[in-house]
Formats: sequence, structure tokens, C-alpha cells
Amino acid sequence: MNGEEFRLVSGDYTASIVQRGGALRQLTFQGRDLVVPFDAAAPIPDYRGIIAAPWPNRIADGSYRHDGAVLHLPLNEPARRTALHGLVIDQLWTLQACSADTLSLGCELGDSPGYPFRLSLQLDYRLAAAGLHITVTAVNTGERAAPYGVCPHPYLLPGPAPLDEWTLELPAESFMEVTGDRLLPLGTRAVAGHEFDFRTPRTIGATEIDHAFTDIAFDGDGTARMAVRDPSGTGVGMSWDRSCPWLQVHTADKPAPMPNRLGLAVEPMTCPPDAFNSGRDLVRLEPGSVHEAQWSIFAA
Repeated sequence: MNGEEFRLVSGDYTASIVQRGGALRQLTFQGRDLVVPFDAAAPIPDYRGIIAAPWPNRIADGSYRHDGAVLHLPLNEPARRTALHGLVIDQLWTLQACSADTLSLGCELGDSPGYPFRLSLQLDYRLAAAGLHITVTAVNTGERAAPYGVCPHPYLLPGPAPLDEWTLELPAESFMEVTGDRLLPLGTRAVAGHEFDFRTPRTIGATEIDHAFTDIAFDGDGTARMAVRDPSGTGVGMSWDRSCPWLQVHTADKPAPMPNRLGLAVEPMTCPPDAFNSGRDLVRLEPGSVHEAQWSIFAA
């Protein structure tokens, strides 16, 4: 179903990755899940753990203009009429190298009617004492400049309590407002005075989030960090570099009888939703050029 599964071990951490979507299936610290896992023998639910490329989030109507040409992508989110999470979410990534605590997978994107560009993607997982470190490297192997973006899609799990009781710390000054029906961008606004202000850690409560945050605080080393904690005292955090000036956060709200608010999706993104149309922070990957994005997940 999801291809081969690879298990990494380092100290108190273990990680399991499958070929399908290059997805992180499970990550544990001292036996405790840090992400919501999924069954390796079943379809991946809710895009858990996948790598979204060559764009994160969604493109309105699957349509965009690039260098004067209008291109049309398949709509894999028909209810919202969008192209969601890129073109490699269902591909089996190819094993390049594997050791006790490292894994490298590759994926080739060839010309297609909606994305007539050629990219070579490499996904590196490295498990260490400080947690799981992930790097995605994209190389334009074609002859045309390509629009590009990337993000991961883990659902963080800080502990056993319900999500409403978790405490979120999120160092972002602004968020992107979206339409209620299709979750398409309207514009950014400050978090100050809004229910999405988690710059000071506080309980999530009943707040429903499926929004991109920006104006993120990076430290002197160019690293940003967020954390979510359980009332029991356990927690999980993520860090990422300046290649990702956006962070999608989703409280995984589902209508009954579907499982609701099982984890907190946290997705460092190189660009915001619908960037293929807005051009905002969109990477223009010239022939032969390379783009790299990095993020980490760790016990907090």
C-alpha cells in the first residue's frame, strides 16, 4: 500500500517513514508518540506526515499563470475546487541511502500538462539526540524556470489530553485570513487582539484554526520555534529555518462522526496558500538551481 517502511533509532527517539509521499508515519520519544501515527498498511489519512511539493497548501481552481502561459492542475480537493498539497503526495519515493539513524529518499517530477517542469527532489531524515531533522532539496533539471514551494504535514501530539487542553506557543505576528468556504487567501492581519494570538503560551480551548501565520520571530541563528504542551507536562515542538517564512496551523476539526481534533497540524511553508497565483514568497527555480528547506521535530 505505502511501499517499504524504514525505521530509524537514535537514543530515546524512534522514527518510521514510508515511501508513499515520503511520509513520517510515526515519531516517538521514550515510547511516547510525538505525531499522530497511521497504519502502514492502509491509505494515509488526512495527508499525515507527507511532503507537499512543488507547492504547499492549495491553488484556487487548479489554475495559475507562469511566464505568460495559463496552466491547469488536477483538482484533488473537489469540494473546494482546488489543487491541494502538490504532486508527490501519492508517489512512492525511491530509496537512496539508509542507516540506523538516517534515510535519504528521492523523487523525480517530469513534465506534465499542469506542471511542465522537471525537478529532482531529495528528502533527508536524520534522527539525533535533539530530535528528527528533515531536509528537502529541489533541483531544477529541466530547461525552464519552475514555480516551487514545499512543506511537511505532521500532526503534532504533545500528550494524552484532548487538544482543547493543550497549550500552544506560536511566535507569529500575523496570519492570513481566508474565505470560509474554500479557505482561499483574503489578506493578512495582525494577531494582536485576535483569538489566534499565541505569542504568549496559552490554552487552545475551542479555537478552530486552519490558517497560515507569518511575520515569524527568528532568532540570531535564523531559526524559529514553536511548541505545544499537554497539561501532564509533556510536549512536542518544531523548529525551522528562514526558507519557511510561513507556518500553516490546523486544529484538525472534523464533522461528526469523524475523529475530531486528533492532533495539531503544523506545517512550515516556503510560501502561503495560492502562491502560484499571488507570487508571494514563491520560489522561482531557474534551470540548474537548487533550493533547500529544513525543519525539525522534537520532544519539548
